[in-house]
Amino acid sequence: MNHQTGFDNQKYLSEQTAAIFERVSRFDNKLYLEFGGKLLFDLHAARVLPGFDPNVKMRLLQELQKRTPIDVILTIFAGDIERKKMRADFGITYDSDALKQIDDFAQWGITISSVVITRYEDQPAASLFRNKLERRGVRVYTHRRTRGYPTDVDMIVSDEGYGANPRIETSAPLVIVTGPGPNSGKLATCLSQLYHDHRHGVRSGYAKFETFPIWSIPLKHPVNVAYEAATADIRDYNTIDHFHLEAYGTQSINYNRDMEVFPVVRRILEKITGQASIYRSPTDMGVNRAGFGIIDDAVVREAAGQEIIRRWYRYACEYAMGMVDKETVDRVDGILHELGLKPEDRRVVPPAREAAAEGQAAGRGCEGIFCGAAMELADGTIITGKNSELMHASSALVLNAVKHLAGVPDRIHLMPPNITGSLQHLKKEILRGRMLSLDLEETLISLAISSASNPVAAEAVERLKELRGCEVHLTHMPTPGDEAGLRKLGVNLTSEPEFATKSLFIH
Repeated sequence: MNHQTGFDNQKYLSEQTAAIFERVSRFDNKLYLEFGGKLLFDLHAARVLPGFDPNVKMRLLQELQKRTPIDVILTIFAGDIERKKMRADFGITYDSDALKQIDDFAQWGITISSVVITRYEDQPAASLFRNKLERRGVRVYTHRRTRGYPTDVDMIVSDEGYGANPRIETSAPLVIVTGPGPNSGKLATCLSQLYHDHRHGVRSGYAKFETFPIWSIPLKHPVNVAYEAATADIRDYNTIDHFHLEAYGTQSINYNRDMEVFPVVRRILEKITGQASIYRSPTDMGVNRAGFGIIDDAVVREAAGQEIIRRWYRYACEYAMGMVDKETVDRVDGILHELGLKPEDRRVVPPAREAAAEGQAAGRGCEGIFCGAAMELADGTIITGKNSELMHASSALVLNAVKHLAGVPDRIHLMPPNITGSLQHLKKEILRGRMLSLDLEETLISLAISSASNPVAAEAVERLKELRGCEVHLTHMPTPGDEAGLRKLGVNLTSEPEFATKSLFIH
């Protein structure tokens, strides 16, 4: 694990805050600021920019709120609700993530004033979501598809276009527009609000806060390339902002969707305001000072390369599960080759494979499958584990790791046979399950029970906190119980695109 710092949060906060207030001052003190990426728990940024606080953008909002009132609008695409789109890092659907964000914002002292369901076409799941929010006292708006978008600007900027949407009530000079993921309708919501404001004599403006790609570093910098890898499934790619180059003679980096939509957005802004836009390029439209927070380029380059490898494993597994197409995997594979990287460059991969081979040689496995797991601890120590009839490889790995951290000899068992045996009896005889070996969630529960009477187990439980941020690799895709346990422990997980069981249905 690389524990060197490559990013200065305080410098970033200072630069970004000043840039936002400068932008607010340009628009009669009414700015709609579209927040791209994740406002909370931006784990991708934390992985590619070591030292980046995953919640630094919330700290930014707190700083802004100290100096001026802010409103927050949360947008979510009705289609994402309908098809139950997942947020992979938490394993929850986008609508659940929206509920989580409302609660999380409140814990930071910031209120989400409104939720907008975008491209709403009376989808049943979206309607249920709306009802759920409204009955909990959350103000909800629905916006339908904008007529004429993207080619007929006259239709878009009319009572039949943006005018068909209800105006969202806001009172603060700075309005943050965010969402649980890409394509949530943030831009359309901002432009719709501008239309209504100008109809009411309010000279409001629009700007975009997007962390990646970082416009002030090179196109092929690994941090920017890692963004391409992260969005390979939606076919995003980075490009030089030719509008900026033509207007100012300097290079900056943007991505395809912003480049494609910029001419339309500029025409819409000019149609709404009745005057020439102040923006001459997508880069002009953005407020992004992340590049100026980088303090060690070598550190962030190395971290970004590792993130690209993680993305390759993730997409390879999603392809095996039928969730993405082959082109997505091929795109990230091409990125790896372009940077001279290969999947085995992830340090925990070879030890995990060796652990699986050792299990096979010893004849230790489950249902004829031999799984290996490896973890890199904070001090660089590599710990391994393998599956058996008693427990999954992830379970063995975590137990081995906490025993190492607590200084417990390998021969000492943390969980007595009566506890593990009782749990296996429950699974087989009472719940009629087929898989008797303990997954990680079951193992952690057993460890917690053991800690009540065993001081050594109690010490091991305390050591679990030290696993957060550690790198883990499995030779097989985790079962639901393993995945949930590893996610809660906060490790950076990858796995080979191989199934951990021959069964099609896991129960």
